[in-house]
Amino acid sequence: MGAVWTVGHWTRSEATFLQLLAGQQIDLVADIRAHPGSRSSPQYGRDGMPGWLSRAGVGYAHLEQLGGRRRKQPDADESIQGWQNASFRNYADYTRTPAYELGLDRLAALAATSRVVLMCAEPTPWRCHRLLVANTLVARGWNVEHIIGDADPHPHRLGEWGATPTVDAHGRLTYPA
Repeated sequence: MGAVWTVGHWTRSEATFLQLLAGQQIDLVADIRAHPGSRSSPQYGRDGMPGWLSRAGVGYAHLEQLGGRRRKQPDADESIQGWQNASFRNYADYTRTPAYELGLDRLAALAATSRVVLMCAEPTPWRCHRLLVANTLVARGWNVEHIIGDADPHPHRLGEWGATPTVDAHGRLTYPA
């Protein structure tokens, strides 16, 4: 399939963030925040961020279908009960929806022509919904690497952090208890 990276902007300066992207030759930021703004780091708001990224030669796309902070789905079942944290459990349930699949389709189209990083606010992927998106992508044959600080990118491995997924023949994940 494809390859993507993930990163959390946290409180980094624009210059530091751009250095992280340049280290991986990233040319497109796919913002997967549900609400693309930050009170503590206003430079990462939806109004300003596309501008300073563009001046640095980096594109911007908001993939709202992959945004976090999902509510419990009305038809939630036992297949995602391996997640003890309700936020992760709700997002795991959301990954089974058509809207999530649309987000993945948009990501695939972007990744076909660009080096894409999935961005959220949380600096560590094991505390962010990027973990569940990465699980889905790896289960479907993608290469995913997490940019964590100045270290070399960390290759994503299923089940390394959080609930251990099982993968069906179609690349769909469940997280049994």
